[in-house]
Amino acid sequence: MLLHLLALTPLQLLYVYADVLNFFVYRVFRWRLALARRNIASAFPELRLEEREAILRQSYRQMARTLMETIWASRAPAAELKRRVQFENPELIERYRTKVSVVLLTAHVCNWEWLLLAAGARFDVPIDAVYKPLRLKAVDGFTRAMRGRFGGQPIPIDHVLFELLKRGGQARAYGLLADQTPLKQTPKHWIRFLNRDTAFFLGPERLARYLEGPVLYVEMKRAQLGHYRVHMQVLAEPPYDAPDLGARIAEAYASHLEATIRAQPSDWMWIHNKWKYPRTLSADATDVASSCRVAEPPRAEVQ
Repeated sequence: MLLHLLALTPLQLLYVYADVLNFFVYRVFRWRLALARRNIASAFPELRLEEREAILRQSYRQMARTLMETIWASRAPAAELKRRVQFENPELIERYRTKVSVVLLTAHVCNWEWLLLAAGARFDVPIDAVYKPLRLKAVDGFTRAMRGRFGGQPIPIDHVLFELLKRGGQARAYGLLADQTPLKQTPKHWIRFLNRDTAFFLGPERLARYLEGPVLYVEMKRAQLGHYRVHMQVLAEPPYDAPDLGARIAEAYASHLEATIRAQPSDWMWIHNKWKYPRTLSADATDVASSCRVAEPPRAEVQ
């Protein structure tokens, strides 16, 4: 009920609420503050302490604003979302829109919920977000309903194969927040990312092979308060005959994501525990070891 009431509130007033929320989360409760401070220090050891603290403060402020923007978006008109989220190269999606399914890789940068909704409204194509269900059923239901406003059907991460079979033959887009951490026991690819050995999903490659569709990196940038710009880049296209395709996609994604984060560090979720477990010499045989740094340009078949 609270979420639905807040969704009726004008966006400018919600930004005031966001500042109040930020005060309590950052100043009073200091929620995950030590984790975020440690992550920023590891990623930017070359910065002075005051510069890192500025990133930390601004990141908490942006998180509070993102939350309020997301609540507002659950009832926002399509025209307003399209006005506030501008796509710099829409022709890239339109090239594939009615022909093949597309895998869209993005991250917890800026407002990923606005990105999903604005893309669905702008391109008139169903975008199915692969997600991990939330523990609170009421909040999870609210989120699912919001993500499905423009024809998308959110897919719980445990039901991906079943849902892909149901949608067989349909040209759709599948969105993944690929900066989340794989479970320790699942196949993963280790990459040097933000100065630390970091595990990345191999799932995007499996989706791409099954769908025989391209993989796009979707970068969101903050233009001003309540307005964003989106730029897309092709990471891989079929035919997919390279045996190490999963590693190549992961490396290309990590490279683009690190560049995005370094350009606008306060817009990434530093409270996210991306480094839940260390890389060890006794890594599972299913892991794919990487000797490449993300700063290197992607290799063949990755644009």
